[in-house]
This record gives sequence, structure tokens and C-alpha cells, in this order.
Amino acid sequence: MKVKERLEEVRERIQKAAIIVGRNPDEVSILGATKGVDPERIEEAIEAGLHLLGENRVQEAERKIPLVRGNAEWHMIGHLQRNKVKKALRLFSMIQSVDSLELAQEINRRAETPFEVLIEVNTSMEPQKHGVKPEETESLVEKCLSLENLKLRGLMTLGPYPPSEKNSRKAFALLRELRDKIQEKFAIDLPILSMGMTEDFEWAVMEGATIVRIGRAIFGERS
Repeated sequence: MKVKERLEEVRERIQKAAIIVGRNPDEVSILGATKGVDPERIEEAIEAGLHLLGENRVQEAERKIPLVRGNAEWHMIGHLQRNKVKKALRLFSMIQSVDSLELAQEINRRAETPFEVLIEVNTSMEPQKHGVKPEETESLVEKCLSLENLKLRGLMTLGPYPPSEKNSRKAFALLRELRDKIQEKFAIDLPILSMGMTEDFEWAVMEGATIVRIGRAIFGERS
């Protein structure tokens, strides 16, 4: 199956999931997760109308982004080490994976103008995953709001592994509830909920995702 056909299938699945819960499918953006994907396949996706892309590693992004032709916005979606922040700010328009105050402070220090970020929350409470604990999210948000070169746009999470409807939806619902509570407490607008990947994006859509990060379902198996 070609990238264009795969992308169309993902769009149809998002539409069905959104309609089930009474959402407008247009509220959901697809981010193509390009880890291990060659520039040619990425260009196919851009030609098919995918203009939001994400990389997990600065090193791979640095090598790959200059080779990709076509108009696209790139987000950092993987764990970011503080010593890679300077490069990340050059490569990406958003860092979705801010998981500590130290990382937030380093972005604030390095950015020359307010830079868009999401706070990554470990809603499945799995020890192998990055992300701030749900109960510590509010505190991190409060500290981030005092950093003048940080523009907080929302929250991000990875669903539990292995995925199941009950556990995945519970983790995604928790992110939405946290966001709603934080918006109310600090009187701010956090429009983005980045959650859901190839294995679980329909459940994420049902729980309020505004960005789903899709790799294999669009690009096939990684090289």
C-alpha cells in the first residue's frame, strides 16, 4: 500500500472515531512520526497533504530534515536531553516532550523568542516512560508560566503498552482532565492534547486528542 493510501485510511479511521463521540474530525491533526523513515517516503506524505511531522531524535532530524523537500512543520516528539536544546530550537517549531523543570529552563534560556512547548505527562505511570507524574503536572505548569521564552500550548502523553481500550482510554482521559483542571486553575488556554499512536489513536480521538502521532500506519514498517 502506498503512503497516500495509508494516510487516507488513517483519516477515515479518525473520522469514524470522532463521529462515535460526537466530535468534529477536523479538530484532529495528524502528525507523521518519521523515526526511521527515509526522505522519499516523507515527501510522498507531504505530497498527499500531510504537513505536520515529528522526529524522536535531534541527531536523526539534523541529518534528515534538510533532505526533505516540500512544506512541512516539524515537532520534537521524543525525549530531549538538555545538551541538545540549542540544536532542537533550530530544527523544530515545537517541543512536545518537556518532562522536567530543568529542560523547560534550558529551552527558556536558549530561545530568543517565546517557543511553543507541550508538557509530557506519564499518564500510564509506567516506570520506563518519560514524562512528569500526573500529580506533579500542575506544579510544573505553574513554573513554566513564569518563563518568558516558553509558550505553553498543551499536554502530551504516550498510551500504556500493551494498549487496551480500557487502559488506553483511561490514560488519555486523565490527560484531558488534567488539561481542563489546569486551564481553569490558571485561567489559560491549552488547546493541544497530543496523544495516540498507530496502536491506539482511535481511543485517543474518542478522549479528546487534537494531535495524533502516527508512524507505521502511514509509512509502513521502519527501516
